[in-house]
Amino acid sequence: MAVLENIRKRTTVLILIIGLALFAFVISGVFTSSNFGGEKVGSSVAEINGEDVSIDDFRQEVETASRRVGPTASSMQVVNQVWENTIRKNVLGAQFEDLGIGIEQDQIVDFLRTTGYAQNPEFQNQDGQFDPNIFKQTVADWKVNNPAQYEAWLQTENEIIQLAKEQTYFNMVKAGIGATLKEGELDYKLANEKMDIKYVRVPYSSIPDSTITVTKSEIADYVNDHKEEYKQDPARDLQYVYFEEKPSEADENEIKDAISKLLDDTVEYNSQTDRNDTIRGFRNAKDVSAFLDRNSDTKFDTIFKAKKNLPASVADTLMSLGVGQIYGPYKDGGSYKLSKMIARKSNGSVKASHILMQYAGATRANPDVTRTKEEAEAKAKELLIEAKKSGVVFSELARDNSDGPSAPQGGDLGYFQRGVMVPEFNDFAFNNNVGTIGLVETDFGFHVIKVDDKEDVVQIATISREIVASEQTINTLFTKATKFEMETTEDESAFSAMAKKEEFVVRPVNKIKALDENLPGLTNQRNIVQWAFNGDTEVGDVKRFNINNGYAVVQLTGSYAEGVMSSEDASVLVLPIIRKERKAAKIISANKGKDMSTIASDNSVSISNASALTVKSPTIPGAGSEPVVVGTAYGMANGATSGLIEGNTGVFKIELVNKTEAPKLDNYSVYANQLKTSAASRVNTSVYTALKDAAKIEDKRATFY
Repeated sequence: MAVLENIRKRTTVLILIIGLALFAFVISGVFTSSNFGGEKVGSSVAEINGEDVSIDDFRQEVETASRRVGPTASSMQVVNQVWENTIRKNVLGAQFEDLGIGIEQDQIVDFLRTTGYAQNPEFQNQDGQFDPNIFKQTVADWKVNNPAQYEAWLQTENEIIQLAKEQTYFNMVKAGIGATLKEGELDYKLANEKMDIKYVRVPYSSIPDSTITVTKSEIADYVNDHKEEYKQDPARDLQYVYFEEKPSEADENEIKDAISKLLDDTVEYNSQTDRNDTIRGFRNAKDVSAFLDRNSDTKFDTIFKAKKNLPASVADTLMSLGVGQIYGPYKDGGSYKLSKMIARKSNGSVKASHILMQYAGATRANPDVTRTKEEAEAKAKELLIEAKKSGVVFSELARDNSDGPSAPQGGDLGYFQRGVMVPEFNDFAFNNNVGTIGLVETDFGFHVIKVDDKEDVVQIATISREIVASEQTINTLFTKATKFEMETTEDESAFSAMAKKEEFVVRPVNKIKALDENLPGLTNQRNIVQWAFNGDTEVGDVKRFNINNGYAVVQLTGSYAEGVMSSEDASVLVLPIIRKERKAAKIISANKGKDMSTIASDNSVSISNASALTVKSPTIPGAGSEPVVVGTAYGMANGATSGLIEGNTGVFKIELVNKTEAPKLDNYSVYANQLKTSAASRVNTSVYTALKDAAKIEDKRATFY
């Protein structure tokens, strides 16, 4: 009811929004030359190694994938998934064609045996085994009697063929991978030859960053020398103000007052009878269900509930009500409520545990149970005597002896109300006091039952009214958002200043990509991203967007073209690298020719020791990962001292105290095989990644999605 009322209240604003949207659409059609989001039939969504990918085919695959995943994934997630599959098929397809890799029907069947499709009951024989003949017959039957299923299978079959081809291709690559015994021996030594070193380290942190001056031109030169490392995709920076549509304090009070007025009787004039009628309120209503149908967002819930099933914040209060008493109005979640106690069942819910003794032939008996009914009864009586003994823990007895599925939980069945259990079990649980232990026979076997607890259950009628924004609040919000948009559009530089003046929160969003869909604080807002990347949108432009629960006034604050980063954008990454290089040069210059003791003394550091270092685990205690330092030590002779080494955390000078050779083995085939297996396990990913990186891919998705 409140939802319908809210829609009615929003009508004026909706008409205004629709009118403005239509106006904007007409204007943009006349004056906008950009074709962002519009395309001709038959145009391509991508070009991969000179081959066009049809947008029509791509959309068909997206539609098929959408039906398969359902609402669990967003539209862009599905598009991205199909995109990756498209690249994979095209890049690997070229390899399949060059090598003449094809898949015949028998190969498809053989491949199916190794996949989850072989577990499909429709493809299995009476023994539960995959049967090629049944598989072929099933598909043939789909073609005649179930065209939709057959079409779905054709899609699946294409995927299977692709997977089978990939498996063949990658197996061919793996066949060419090997490792010699010498490689195995080296790998063994790198992992097992241990080094003890003495070292002195002058950390880079000993030189303050403030003493290192790096100019913009130096950063630009560094970026120019390392262009491959500082490539960037097209990106945009935004800032926005979010005008959230939410109820005001006055709205809350209005709803609270409205629900309060439903409590007592009211008198209304009836023009048809020319007399005053008394309209019963919630307190005196005879038909509670009908009253809630007329006045509440929720219907009357007739189910009796225990305290734990009531709203936690008011559960104690509601349970303490007498029949006919009312509590409220109170706020629960996003609604105001009035609750009335309709009925109470004392001890209406029981918590019990049991030990079940099944016998052959009992209902749902485990097939492994072979005891007779008489044997089951005798065993149950033994357990009953044991359960009643002082000091015996019933849950442990149930865990060790019960045949029921509740055995792992110590026989605990939790709380249940009347009628849930079979009659014999039900009567024992509800007719005995807490702590009682007894024996009951049912169709399932013999039960040793313990009554653990009892609690009251109550039937409560609740009037609920959702707290929603009023028409006045909605109109005020719309006016604020529109005014802010107009004022900042007229003066683009005033966005932050105007927001500060009006105490609006400005939220920045940096480096969004053309295919992003989620913005921090706004979630899925693909339309905002599309606007930001529209060819006609310039830095400084402002636009208001209608979102699920209000409005966002957005300003484009930055634009980054595809290519190499500018020195300003790259400075945050490059500056630490150049500083580190300068610090290393300073430390090396100041300590050149000095022995370890002098370096330690002059730099106020100490000489340290590190033991059992290996090339494969190059971590120096107290210094961290230092592969260059450990690698240098590996190439030194015992007692030798190194020069100054530029490490990850500082400049080192080391002395190799001792290198312990790894024990020689008769054969290094195990290590060679490990290298081969490790390399083979990376083939599928590494080979495809290399082919993808080498491919020329032009991505046009942002034009269509």
